[in-house]
Amino acid sequence: MKRHYEGILENMSVTLVMGGPGKEREVSLRSGAAVAGALRKCGARVNEMDVTGPGFRLPEDTRLVFNMIHGTFGEDGELQALLDGIGMAYTGEGAEGSRMAFDKIETKVCFDRAGVPTSAWKIVHRGESPDWKFPCVLKAPRQGSSVGVHILRSPDEIPAALGDCFQYGERVLVEEFFTGRELTIGILGHQALPVVEIVPNEGFYDYEHKYTKGASEYHVPAQLAPGVTENVQAAALAACRSLALEIYSRVDILLASDGRLNVLEINTIPGMTETSLLPKAASVAGLDFPALCEEIAGLSLARKK
Repeated sequence: MKRHYEGILENMSVTLVMGGPGKEREVSLRSGAAVAGALRKCGARVNEMDVTGPGFRLPEDTRLVFNMIHGTFGEDGELQALLDGIGMAYTGEGAEGSRMAFDKIETKVCFDRAGVPTSAWKIVHRGESPDWKFPCVLKAPRQGSSVGVHILRSPDEIPAALGDCFQYGERVLVEEFFTGRELTIGILGHQALPVVEIVPNEGFYDYEHKYTKGASEYHVPAQLAPGVTENVQAAALAACRSLALEIYSRVDILLASDGRLNVLEINTIPGMTETSLLPKAASVAGLDFPALCEEIAGLSLARKK
């Protein structure tokens, strides 16, 4: 992959924000520590900040905020709106794109409007008793890292799953169950990276499988039939276009045995340790971890200008 922003971080004052108040705090701290090291290799002067909410103050010489807060506050548009308010450049998508992509229901609406392949879905509000069809998937719409995700196979499982999902809000997303190979596609600018296939040792790719060493295997690039890689990458790019995303992200897709695709969601601040999935794909495309961070910074600064 061609580099466009080599050297852009040399001697730049970058404030890296990480942590956050949500369920993904520990993952964010790990991503932040890894990215801070990569930015220093690129010549940046890095200030690391553990941020848990709006009451923070940036160092006065900050030229770029590198946002590594996964989930609540950092990925949902709130931090982006605050930084827009003070005219500060930051990495990743803008406030509206971040807000839309973080909300699984809003994302579904955009997918359907743009014709992006995704499973049938409906919304359940607290106190409602819809006509359940099993198996199905329940999701808290504004959580990441598979927090608040449940696969239901019988009515007996409904109360506990709804109770968990309603901890996070007044709406729950219900999706038709879809079986397929678990794929994820990194997007950098308007280019799709090599497809990654995720193979959990058992069950589905939940929080434990994501962050427990040895609980899943990863194949980069995924071994797919001729033409399928291009179809998967095209669906990932179409998903990003449907939300007008333009900096970087990671799109999760299921591939059925008959070739049908189910685009699940878009992560606008995906995991960024050196062993995370987006860096794995970038490495195969020829971008090492510092170069990936540099490209993300460059794309973000170009958008600000």
